[in-house]
Amino acid sequence: MTLVHRSVLLEPTVAALVDPSFEARRWAQNPTLHGQVDGVYVDCTFGRGGHSRLLLSHLSPQGRLIVIDKDPQAIAVAQELAAQDSRVTVVHSGFGDLAQALDELDAGPLQGVMMDLGISSPQIDDAQRGFSFMREGPLDMRMDTSGGLTAEQWLADVSVEDLKEVIAEYGEERFAFQIAKAIVDRRQSRPLHTTRDLAELVAGVVRTREKGQHPATRTFQAIRIYLNRELEELAHALPSILSRLATGGRLAVIAFHSLEDRMVKQFMSAAARPAQEQSRLPILEKDLPQPLVQSLGRILPTDEESSDNPRARSAVLRVVQRTATPIPQDWMRSASDRLLQQAAYRRQPAGKRGRR
Repeated sequence: MTLVHRSVLLEPTVAALVDPSFEARRWAQNPTLHGQVDGVYVDCTFGRGGHSRLLLSHLSPQGRLIVIDKDPQAIAVAQELAAQDSRVTVVHSGFGDLAQALDELDAGPLQGVMMDLGISSPQIDDAQRGFSFMREGPLDMRMDTSGGLTAEQWLADVSVEDLKEVIAEYGEERFAFQIAKAIVDRRQSRPLHTTRDLAELVAGVVRTREKGQHPATRTFQAIRIYLNRELEELAHALPSILSRLATGGRLAVIAFHSLEDRMVKQFMSAAARPAQEQSRLPILEKDLPQPLVQSLGRILPTDEESSDNPRARSAVLRVVQRTATPIPQDWMRSASDRLLQQAAYRRQPAGKRGRR
């Protein structure tokens, strides 16, 4: 069976990077994409290359595109593209290590960066990856299958308390304790080996759910986010990207999960209004920190796209443009600390967790 990835918010994401006059409200009124650009661009989540291919069609012969992914299958596709197009450089890594990758490539200032967060359609549709509760497969859930714990291995040892915290935090699941207890009780007699084992067990515990949503949706989502350290990677990547954007450079991020979108939104807002934290201090307005980015707005899928591709329904695209204001080191440290605190909260030892 051929697995197809349908890129979400494809045209507006690329337009956000290549159109000098791009602004979300203007795009909604006149969604056209044209022109060619120079410079260095980064696709932090190559997937199957939908966004990258469209960007390349608007990139001049002198332009450069760095594509990153932690999934070996995605990297294989990216290497095929690089063999056909010398403007493409491929990096097998999570975007949490973006800073190191850019330093090793001597990439210089970036004109545009795009991120399509979460999981891709081929990963969901391939039963052997273990991401889908709708398809029988091994309990894997690793985006990078070359290393790390599988979901089966982690579920075989995790405590009820830690499992409850993960499901509650990353899945926003109100039945987290009941699910965690059922999983730990079950493994005493029969280990969980397949996606169906886990999905059926969760369905037996979660008796009520939103219309049209499988009872195991939130649990699978939570385990995947935790195992792949998705929020921590995002927390490392956002400051790295901001520090490397050229003046006028753009960052476009597509998020599907509320936790990811909240992190992106808060980071962008803090960079657009760095003076907000000092607004009550006795500081002259002219001495307040100036904006590090300008918000270009957010875009949601059209009704037509959501109808044509149901996986687009929860997507949010947010775009910012770098200003010429130098980034204060204390602001960058503070922003990084806040992001990491949000992302890593549930990885602290149980006895050291605080209340929020």
